[in-house]
Amino acid sequence: MNLAVIGTGYVGLVAGTCFAESGNDVMCVDIDEAKIATLKSGSVPIYEPGLEELVRRNVKEQRLAFTMDLAAAVRQASIVFIAVGTPQREDGGANTKQVLTTAEAIALAMDGPKVIVTKSTVPVGTADEIRRLMAATTQHAFSVVSNPEFMKEGAAVEDFMKPDRVVLGGEDPGAIDLLRELYEPFVRTGNPILVMDARSAEMSKYAANAILATKISFINEVANLCEKVGADINEVRRAIGLDRRVGPHFIFPGAGYGGSCFPKDVRAMIAMGEPDLGMDLLRAVDRVNERQKSLLADKVKRHFGPDLSGRTFAVWGLAFKPRTDDMRDAPSITVVESLLRAGARLQAYDQEAVAEAEKIFGSRIRYEREFRLHETAHEKPCHFRWPQHL
Repeated sequence: MNLAVIGTGYVGLVAGTCFAESGNDVMCVDIDEAKIATLKSGSVPIYEPGLEELVRRNVKEQRLAFTMDLAAAVRQASIVFIAVGTPQREDGGANTKQVLTTAEAIALAMDGPKVIVTKSTVPVGTADEIRRLMAATTQHAFSVVSNPEFMKEGAAVEDFMKPDRVVLGGEDPGAIDLLRELYEPFVRTGNPILVMDARSAEMSKYAANAILATKISFINEVANLCEKVGADINEVRRAIGLDRRVGPHFIFPGAGYGGSCFPKDVRAMIAMGEPDLGMDLLRAVDRVNERQKSLLADKVKRHFGPDLSGRTFAVWGLAFKPRTDDMRDAPSITVVESLLRAGARLQAYDQEAVAEAEKIFGSRIRYEREFRLHETAHEKPCHFRWPQHL
């Protein structure tokens, strides 16, 4: 099939590349000239295991191309994916301006029938809004389908190529059948393609992230309580994880969740529930997570005292989770800033995220390029390891 993917961020680049890998002709579009030049050269602007190799192979074999020309990409495609950003607004809700602007641009560029697919994480009702906007802009026939992604950073290629499930939200049987055909190679092991209405598909993405975030905040609360009463959180975690109703995943205590999805999506769900729903549980999840980010630095200061001047600490891991360079909402930011305010010197190691961390911390901390941290002549550094299971 001929596909266009608008947006070459995390979601769009992985989706477009994996679609090309399965034999489709894919044109990826972005307004960032430097990013497009980088992608055309076979390099990728994000770190994701296995992605750069796939990009290079599919560019070389001419199944994958990159352009700034949205109109040309739309005209050559039968299916157009919207994968642009939905940043958090000041009130916590998702800003859909880029999504709607992209939908309008697609409508203006259309020269025939198209299936428009939203891959961006969008508030419930966005597919309906896109449909109304495009109907007022174009005379060509089109269908709108919600197709949320459920990829994990650090394992995105594997998750896309072998998904637990594919969710399709729409009312046009022809569009649904076309997308079933597109996704069929990815679900040959029998995992389901779930078809539902667009609003339920949009909500499924938020609900999935919210329940995972809830499990993390829950186990962090339990870990703090275990520390207070003298229980061992690792033993407690093992005991409850063997209950099939709970499961062993996402119940590792740590410094809180971060990244581009959980914080933003939890707050977006809270905003969607206002003003008539209190969303008390998710407010607590968010509040626990923000408090948890401060606890590690607080423990350090309780042990060494509030003035950390003259002490050097090693931070192993800066990204919000392993196997990524994503620093968005990373708990390490809170920890590092708190220790710096207390006068500490920091040297940090991260296999992939140093370049991103430098944008945040600049030269205020020292970055180690190898997995070896040095001792000064008269000082033994205080090492603590960043939780790598989050």
